[in-house]
Amino acid sequence: MTPLRARLTDADVRRLVKSTDEDERAAAAHKLCRSMDRTELSDEDREAAQKILRLMAQDAAELVRRALAVTLKASDLIPHDVARRLAADVDSVALPIIGFSPAFTDDDLIQIVRAGSAVRQVAVAARPTVSRDVAGAVAEVACPEAVRTLAANDDADLSEGALNRVVDRFGDSPEIVAAVAYRQVLPLTVTERLVELASEAVRAHLIERHAVAPETAIRLASYARERATVDLIDQIAVEPDLTVFCARLNGRKALTASLLLRGLARGQMAFFEHALAELAGTPHARAWLMVHDAGPLGLKAIYDRAGLPPRLFQAFRAGVDTFKTLQAEGRDTTGEAFRQSMLERFLTQRPAAPRDDVAYLMERLDRAPERPERRAAAA
Repeated sequence: MTPLRARLTDADVRRLVKSTDEDERAAAAHKLCRSMDRTELSDEDREAAQKILRLMAQDAAELVRRALAVTLKASDLIPHDVARRLAADVDSVALPIIGFSPAFTDDDLIQIVRAGSAVRQVAVAARPTVSRDVAGAVAEVACPEAVRTLAANDDADLSEGALNRVVDRFGDSPEIVAAVAYRQVLPLTVTERLVELASEAVRAHLIERHAVAPETAIRLASYARERATVDLIDQIAVEPDLTVFCARLNGRKALTASLLLRGLARGQMAFFEHALAELAGTPHARAWLMVHDAGPLGLKAIYDRAGLPPRLFQAFRAGVDTFKTLQAEGRDTTGEAFRQSMLERFLTQRPAAPRDDVAYLMERLDRAPERPERRAAAA
């Protein structure tokens, strides 16, 4: 084996230590680092080499420190203390080391992530391997670009909990949702959440790659759209043009029995009337009459004309009867308190509604009613 001192000439070391020219010192640093990395070192030589690296890491010239960081970014020759020193340096020095050096412990990398620098978080997320603990920290606190980078890194060990945390934080980001969706392995719970959020192209990939049944994808996607629509109606302070609104939903084939039942159970009778009118192809005034003032068969007639499923009629009948009962008790049918009362009374009747719809309504029942003053402030 050729001794290290034969590879690293006295002239190179003198240039590194004594030269006043930054470019010359940087060139010497690069040559020394490359020679160290390519030479099989004895324990004694390794110790000597690391002393030289510590000298380089303290050089006043950024160019010299960068030459060290870039040349030995993935080398196991850099000792832990030097790696930490370089990681605290300016970005041009720190990023190569943060992105590749094996000298860091998980605690070191987590500390870098939690320090909050976006470009350094991205460097950690893009490392050739990212441990489960480090990946969890990125998922929990890192910036969107770092999380997207992590999700796209199949060598990052992302736990089911970390993946769900990514979806919690950035489910409204198409780029991050797509990055998660295209991972090689996904837990079923995460896949089902992504189906609700993904674009059509990404949803197709999930179905093909991760064995999600197409009917499951359609059901989950429809559930998300319907839920968002009813929630939007709840938040409208001034009544919109429901005729136009329902026509738009019907044009997108979103005016489903499930959506109508959820809206009705939440006390949105005007929406239910206009939706029936749209589906039945009849004026709203006639639909109103059939629902409220045409005897016991009126609702059945307009319901059938709207093409809604016969098996769900009794659930709709329960919703209409609940509304009328509360109205007869003198309740104000316009506020959040009425919607909550309507929902409570409806659910106590054990309506023959689909499980997904009941689950949605139960979740809405669990929410604390919004105070009028808060709703007014938000308007």
